[in-house]
Amino acid sequence: MGSHQDSTRDDSPQPLPTPATEAGREGLDALLADPGRAVVALDFDGTLAPIVPDPDRARAHPDAVPALAALAPKVASIAVITGRPAEVAVHHGGFADVPGLDRLVVLGHYGAERWDAATGTLTTPEPHPGVAAVRAELPALLERSGPAARGTWTEDKGHAVAVHTRRAPDPQAAFDALRAPLTGLASRHGLIVEPGRMVLELRPPGMDKGAALRSYVHSLDAASVLFAGDDLGDLPAYAAVDVLRTEGTPGLLVCSGSDEVTELRKRADVEVPGPAGVVALLAALAHRLA
Repeated sequence: MGSHQDSTRDDSPQPLPTPATEAGREGLDALLADPGRAVVALDFDGTLAPIVPDPDRARAHPDAVPALAALAPKVASIAVITGRPAEVAVHHGGFADVPGLDRLVVLGHYGAERWDAATGTLTTPEPHPGVAAVRAELPALLERSGPAARGTWTEDKGHAVAVHTRRAPDPQAAFDALRAPLTGLASRHGLIVEPGRMVLELRPPGMDKGAALRSYVHSLDAASVLFAGDDLGDLPAYAAVDVLRTEGTPGLLVCSGSDEVTELRKRADVEVPGPAGVVALLAALAHRLA
């Protein structure tokens, strides 16, 4: 692992991109000036891991762990903030027992769960009762939906349930047809629907990446924050960085670009080409801070 990390750092020819906004430039400058008080926060799917038809087969970009391990010792913390269960993200990311990653945490289920690389410990609350009710009623709802649900796939996340339409004959049509009935089912049981890239997730309200990010940044008294994401569920984290900026904590917003979701690129200070671009940015940061 050590030699891989060294090659990632030494072979990184890419300079750090120049943020397109003044706020983004201030955020990057603050991170570089005092990296020991910086939080680098990252979504998982679509940001560290390429999007794939079957979420169970998603894995972090092959250069992600070496780049993270090179950067982590130089910043206050790296936080992976994901809607997945924390243990699933740890497994799919390959984050366990990696030298150099002691300062990495995984905030799963939008911050409801926490896994610490330094200790390997996981903390998790009891699931919202509405999740069990939705889980029980969902198969009948999809059956009633007929052709609209053909080819969809349900993912049980423990604290949430997600319906994926990517494998449907017409993914966008299935997404559009199921959004209203799934929203009705969620609301009857005190849940909300979070739309994403060909996925509709039914989860408790109040769980979002923005709340998780702000809480974590405040807990460390961080002097700067970088957040990278790719999907609609990352917009609350973008909003959290905006709030942190008004509170005096400079921030840098990075978009892991895709043609499926364009909302984030309109808000980002820096856009990079998908997970490969995110990993290259992390490696460039580690190289700059060497």
